Amino acid sequence: MISGPDVAANLYEAERLIAAAAAQGARLVALPEYFPLIGASDADRLAACEADEGHQPRAPIQSFLSQTARRHGIWLVGGSIPLAAHDPSKLRNACLVYDPDGQQRARYDKMHLFGFQRGSEQYDERQHIEAGGQIVRLEVDGLGALRRIGLAICYDLRFPELFRALGEVDLLVIPAAFTETTGQAHWTLLLRARAVENQCYVLAAAQGGLHPNGRQTHGNSMLIDPWGDIVARLDKGSGIALGNFDAQRLAEVRASLPALRHRIL
Repeated sequence: MISGPDVAANLYEAERLIAAAAAQGARLVALPEYFPLIGASDADRLAACEADEGHQPRAPIQSFLSQTARRHGIWLVGGSIPLAAHDPSKLRNACLVYDPDGQQRARYDKMHLFGFQRGSEQYDERQHIEAGGQIVRLEVDGLGALRRIGLAICYDLRFPELFRALGEVDLLVIPAAFTETTGQAHWTLLLRARAVENQCYVLAAAQGGLHPNGRQTHGNSMLIDPWGDIVARLDKGSGIALGNFDAQRLAEVRASLPALRHRIL
């Protein structure tokens, strides 16, 4: 996606993409970070904040996620959305997961807040985001051998200790909006590293393109297998990257190179 300031338009586009993926057989779909809104300023996201309404959402974005998951009968990882924080001047950058019945099954709040400065390009998420404090791993059902999923958001990708703390999972889902500058240098490298060192699949859903506010995101949404091979990829623009979770491939990698069992620390 290339989300802009119009929440309704972004939700419409997300629904279009989810429907296309479901029509091609997808049973789990992930959206990118801040899929409902990338506005002109941080104040736009703060204004769009919702309270976490759990299993009976009425707020627009959470209702959309719940209803869309139920309508298509899929597991839906809702990228990230702005939720209310303890500090009213900040927000939580939260990833919500819904099951095929439209029930919220997990919430992960981004823990590591992005900071970057190079010339005129500057970011400091600490100014407007309240960091989360808990890792999140969830058990899913109805997806065959895919049972254990770990969650992370964007800048979290640079902190391997988070992923080790999740324990053994089958899939890591990482919504993101990496900048073009940092993405060109590190995005694919980091994703493949997380897949290889944790011997699991990695599904990364990314914003990708030039946004109305002038921000350029790197894109390259992809599915990576436990050996680090890229199974599916979408460079930039609004579209889908579709691939299969292969339980046999996962088992073969872990059996042939049992690095997880060889850990000392």
